Amino acid sequence: MKKLVLILTALVAAPFALAEDVKLELTGNDQMQYSVKALEVTEGQKVTLSFKHIGQLPVVAMGHNVVILKPGTELPAFAAKCAPAKDHGYIPQDEESKALIIAHTKMLGGGESDEITFTAPAPGAYPFLCTFPGHFAIMQGVLTVKAK
Repeated sequence: MKKLVLILTALVAAPFALAEDVKLELTGNDQMQYSVKALEVTEGQKVTLSFKHIGQLPVVAMGHNVVILKPGTELPAFAAKCAPAKDHGYIPQDEESKALIIAHTKMLGGGESDEITFTAPAPGAYPFLCTFPGHFAIMQGVLTVKAK
């Protein structure tokens, strides 16, 4: 009887089990390229994103970051607000823009790296981009969050 109770408890609890943690790795280079343009996680997962700038140029000449935005964000409009935010790592500080950001790394120069951790939000297609002036046109991709 105890075995049956344990099995039933496990079956009932299974859908509510926490999603397994996931580690994603992404690089950027001096040619303004991310190593991948598509990332995938499951909603509710604890996501650790490791980002490394594998180029050699300094941050002032060829800085890169990763900014993950809410689905449907208009990238050109968001990017236009980034250039004036140089003192904040090209992360806009107005409330409207801040509300669109799911997570972001620091702005990095060649040889530098950063790691961020966040919980995967609701299912959807979350664009990511580099906010260094002019880079978003080439340096962008999509984080797809799948349903549990």
